[in-house]
Amino acid sequence: MSRFQLSLLGLCIALGVGPGCDAQSSVRPGTAVKPAIVLVHGAFADASGWDAVIRTLLAKGYRVSAVQNPLSSYDADIAVTRRMIDAQTGPMVVVAHSYGGAVMTAAAAGNPNVRALVYLAAFANDAGEPLGGFFDRYPSPALTSFNPPDAAGFLTIDRAKFHDVFAQDLPLSQTTVMAVTQKPLTADVFKASASAAAWRTVPSWFVVAQQDNVINPDLERFFAKRMGARTVEINSSHVVFMSHPKEVVDVIESAARSVSTTVAGGRP
Repeated sequence: MSRFQLSLLGLCIALGVGPGCDAQSSVRPGTAVKPAIVLVHGAFADASGWDAVIRTLLAKGYRVSAVQNPLSSYDADIAVTRRMIDAQTGPMVVVAHSYGGAVMTAAAAGNPNVRALVYLAAFANDAGEPLGGFFDRYPSPALTSFNPPDAAGFLTIDRAKFHDVFAQDLPLSQTTVMAVTQKPLTADVFKASASAAAWRTVPSWFVVAQQDNVINPDLERFFAKRMGARTVEINSSHVVFMSHPKEVVDVIESAARSVSTTVAGGRP
């Protein structure tokens, strides 16, 4: 065995996962294998916002991956998220926040390894439903907080309004940084629609943020009821996974337990 292979073997033993490693192959028969967790961020943000959730899930022994979407088009975000989903091995739970729910809805459709979906204050559009139409039926304060689109058609949230609209239950010192580092979203996503909806065939969980000023909580309840999701309501702003990470992890674990597999003969 080469020095590289020995080093790789050592890494596999230390972590239980990694390139060229099969974490499940070393699991004793009869034990439960936790599904992989894929996290999909929303608009005006990136994957770093999952920090507290990621740390907790890793400490609990989950294999976690967080998508970094470009927010340059709905199709581009779906493609990036689908690549991450397709790269996983074995059963998985896909979790999404806000606009990321619309991305997950399309990207997870048709993948047999996706066993559960978790929507966190998120869009859960059906095939052929453009996102912008929901704001007509369920008004949102966020619509008056956007800056005019820039020369390339990208939206940002007015920094002076960011805290009260996006994350009113986080410290102002934190939301000030979030406002400065927000990732622009192309306005075209509100006109786009999915060709398929994963929640039509995959068991789903939904967290309603009761004080959400971005997606109307009643719209979230509509989505949850329509998909027949197991629903939890939390007294939270839009960024429920940041202000209430423990409660969100509890929901993710509930979904994960429903899809855990049992190893038989060294393989699930």
